[in-house]
Amino acid sequence: MAITRRDALLTMGSGFGMTAFAGMLGANAVAKGPHFPAKAKRVIFLFLNGGPSHVDTFDPKPALDKYDGKPVPDSVGPIAAAGHIVQVGNLMKSPFSFKRYGQSGTPVSELFAKVGECIDDVCVIRSVYSDIPNHPQGLFMMNCGHSLAGRPALGSWLLYGLGTENHNLPGFVVLAPGLPIMAPQIWNSAFLPTSYQGTWIQNNEPDSQKLIPYSRNTHETRVQQQQKLDLLGKLNRLNLQQQGPTPQLEASIEGMETAFRMQTEGVDAFDIGKETEATRAAYGDGEFARGCLMARRLVERGVRMVQVYFGAGQPWDSHSDIMEHRKLGQQSDQPIAALLRDLKSRGMLDDTLVMIGGEFGRTPAVEAKGSTLQNGRDHNSDGFTMLLAGGGVKAGTVYGGTDEFGFKAVDKPMHVHDLHASILHLCGFDHTKLTYRYSGRDFRLTDVSGNVVKEIMA
Repeated sequence: MAITRRDALLTMGSGFGMTAFAGMLGANAVAKGPHFPAKAKRVIFLFLNGGPSHVDTFDPKPALDKYDGKPVPDSVGPIAAAGHIVQVGNLMKSPFSFKRYGQSGTPVSELFAKVGECIDDVCVIRSVYSDIPNHPQGLFMMNCGHSLAGRPALGSWLLYGLGTENHNLPGFVVLAPGLPIMAPQIWNSAFLPTSYQGTWIQNNEPDSQKLIPYSRNTHETRVQQQQKLDLLGKLNRLNLQQQGPTPQLEASIEGMETAFRMQTEGVDAFDIGKETEATRAAYGDGEFARGCLMARRLVERGVRMVQVYFGAGQPWDSHSDIMEHRKLGQQSDQPIAALLRDLKSRGMLDDTLVMIGGEFGRTPAVEAKGSTLQNGRDHNSDGFTMLLAGGGVKAGTVYGGTDEFGFKAVDKPMHVHDLHASILHLCGFDHTKLTYRYSGRDFRLTDVSGNVVKEIMA
């Protein structure tokens, strides 16, 4: 007589149920394991949300100096956005000067002079492109590999594949002083088990005791809390014997267990006051600076991926005046450089991959014709820059390029899918094989596209 899966579980009884439950708390953290030796064991993604201008930061364009204030030449061809021809204003040169840094002689804008001093540790990818120059779609693509909501984040895929190294902390942590647009969908686990989703920490609170709400139970001792968890575990085992394993139950159990364990290590991990005064001074002040320093402390403790957002909303979205980039550069340059130096001095940069960039770039022309915004730049997803450092990346190099003005990626174009495929490769995965079956098909971060770019790897 045929029996259902649920009946089989009930028939097998408590022996199997106890075994299954015992594995629940750790099952979701057990790695599938890399497909080959990984060069990067952990990832830090410094997300400059809003779309920083590549032609004002890491992709200098001398032609803009020559054609400043003039219409876009016909040779550029029609400029498309989301499949539609768009109008742009006259070309606008960068108001920021560039200087060559390091032995590589890579040119970097004055906005990132301190990062320039670290440029020999960086691979500057100037030919990244995406599909749609709108913030929601750009954020989803860069974070989740698809222009629409409902796909797991990069951090979720990494945690699913590699597991966690520290069961007292979440494996995927997101640091942001507020919610960027489309959050928390841009760091959720979608159809992957919820234990792989990002844990958002609102890092605008300098006091580590207040940073994580309810991190201390002032009403009960740890022994009392453990007794309650033990009782809850018994009740869950009974439910398991009757109903069989359910992803929702497993995720809830693991979430509660992690929250309990975080009381011993969580506050300490986020307490930058335990760093030396010299270290804190190197990173500087502000939310982003704290986030970068916390990121180093977290990966040092085994967190698999940390994403640090630059402010809430879209701070780099300089439509009205590109000179806004000066203040943004002052707030981000020092912390980024400090993180790179700090990781390198501790011997961690070799196996920590640092990503720096936003959801897209900006046009080399001013806003659309007829606009009253004379000094701003619009969105540009056809060609922009991302920085990679550490984790097996070929340091001190520049890969690819945009056209002479900076509109489109023309030299070795790298789609976001290619970028993701390369990141997964550095982390030890064949992106075509890191899959999860859902709704009748196998899903992956790179959808059905993506090529590993070996040229950016050491």
